[in-house]
Amino acid sequence: MFYIDTSVLAAYYCPEPLSGRAEAFLRAAREPGISSLVEVELFSALSRKVREGALDGADAKRISAKFLSHLNEGIYRTYSLESHHFALAREWLGLFALPLRTLDALHLSLVSQNDLTIVTSDRALAKVAEQLGVRSHFLR
Repeated sequence: MFYIDTSVLAAYYCPEPLSGRAEAFLRAAREPGISSLVEVELFSALSRKVREGALDGADAKRISAKFLSHLNEGIYRTYSLESHHFALAREWLGLFALPLRTLDALHLSLVSQNDLTIVTSDRALAKVAEQLGVRSHFLR
């Protein structure tokens, strides 16, 4: 089973160089997984694109509505972050040896403890996943 990182989800919903590959991957994946954290990050990415002028507000609203309809249709399996995910993320961050960001630690913890593979276009995230022994698929 695959857990879809925000970098791939954003490329799927927004026109980006990676969009074609993201769409092909998601169409082939059976019940791709996300978390509420991915949902919030996607809206943050849309907001950033609007502020930077890469996307207008009407398009951002259309993309948001499409994503929410996909959620309601059950296209994505939603995984919940629980206290044990936070504890493992804290443990990994407490190694003080990895270039691991807070939210990435939470994503990787959820992936690790649910026996998933994270699909990402974030090279740094894929590298840290490898260092932690978390299965990852780097979408180029």
